[in-house]
Amino acid sequence: MKPIRNSAKAVIIQDQQILLTKNVDHLGEFYLFPGGGQEKGETLTQAVARECQEEIGRAVEVGDLLHLREYIGANHEFAQADGDVHQVEFYFACHLADEGDQFQGHNPDEMQTGVEWIALSDLDQIRIYPHSLVKPLSQGNALEKICYVGDTN
Repeated sequence: MKPIRNSAKAVIIQDQQILLTKNVDHLGEFYLFPGGGQEKGETLTQAVARECQEEIGRAVEVGDLLHLREYIGANHEFAQADGDVHQVEFYFACHLADEGDQFQGHNPDEMQTGVEWIALSDLDQIRIYPHSLVKPLSQGNALEKICYVGDTN
């Protein structure tokens, strides 16, 4: 059994769009929030800033904690592949710290193929994880309060 892993994620919204990493697996394209695992000796805000540099190639200003999600792999559709995964994810409001439209991470995730702005109104039309954030983001209230969403996918 793997140990529980902390992960820090960025919620970057600009002009009614959200910045997500684009990924591909055996089912096709899917989207994730930029971010990843916290390293020993690193704060969660340091982790999300580092992960954004690695995945989207841009510096971010890290703001407030928005959401706290657990993912216990054995309880979801990918249980066969990641049944031993238990991850606690911290979603932070972030803003791009610099101007520009180039996104080139130096250490993207294995399945990552790019970075894409997606209209908040289109989130229900793409495969995105976690699904539990689609409704609050689409309704425009994701930035209002901290919300523990539990074990969701």
